[in-house]
Amino acid sequence: MAPEPDIMVVAHKSRITNEGGTVLPPKQNGDPELKTFKKVYIEITSICNLACSFCPQTKRAKNFIDPEVFNNILDQIKPHTKHIYLHVKGEPLLHPKIDVLLDSAHEKGFKVNITTNGTLLPKTQHKLLGKPALRQMNFSLHSFDGHEGSTDREGYLGNVLSFVREAVKHNVIISFRLWNLTQDNFTNAQMNRNRETLEVLEREFNLDFRIEEKVVPGSGVKIAPNVYLNQDHEFQWPSLDAPEDDGKGFCHALRSQAAVLVDGTVVPCCLDGEGVINLGNVHEKSFSEIVDGERANNLFYGFSKREAVEELCRKCGYRQRFGA
Repeated sequence: MAPEPDIMVVAHKSRITNEGGTVLPPKQNGDPELKTFKKVYIEITSICNLACSFCPQTKRAKNFIDPEVFNNILDQIKPHTKHIYLHVKGEPLLHPKIDVLLDSAHEKGFKVNITTNGTLLPKTQHKLLGKPALRQMNFSLHSFDGHEGSTDREGYLGNVLSFVREAVKHNVIISFRLWNLTQDNFTNAQMNRNRETLEVLEREFNLDFRIEEKVVPGSGVKIAPNVYLNQDHEFQWPSLDAPEDDGKGFCHALRSQAAVLVDGTVVPCCLDGEGVINLGNVHEKSFSEIVDGERANNLFYGFSKREAVEELCRKCGYRQRFGA
């Protein structure tokens, strides 16, 4: 999985600073330190049915979240966000009770985004369609070419599009992703990267243009009501084995997002797939306490000064997209 390009536009909260000009976490309900987030990722499984070249398999234990545990996490994060994303690593449609999780999210007032490779839709779409909590489905179409054993592109895309036709009737936002471009745009054109997939989409939505002519890497193009396509360069997951940069720059970790791994570990963003920056565990301490703990605040205030205080952050190429 990967970082989320949000279709929804959200107004920025007023930024509060102390006397030294450091940005403080936004206030809510009279609590001067309660952080609020645009989204919180809840990893409902660490297991994936594919082995894609762009997404390293996690070394963590294979697990599925229990619905009661999921409910408890929802209660803990409710003061902090209204939007949840059901992944960090893993394929969310593998969860045998994903319909139960969606119902729980709706009961507690959350809107849900799901990012999936889409291969399991024939077996699971009845658990998704018509669920009022489901706001957006992101399809990682690049997983077809990223997984060595993939066959029958037409059949795969046909299953995805069959689901999409029904989902849009329920006002679900659809985002197709092709995040497999190289930095060399000449090479991309020469290899005609993604052309077979794009041709299928162009036929499905009766487009009178080639999608490559409209979309800019890193952004999206609307191809139908509530349906978007995003192309972007392939990114590297941060790793402690990666080269370290000078640590200068900014990140939205613990500003617009936080994440809870399947075992309850809280991490600052959706790219810490191994739980390296372990801020605490929701089974031992409340989510509110964890995101306002010492390690969390050191990271937060560090980025306020354009400094990456965590080693993993200094080895994260994605952070460099936000500039120095």
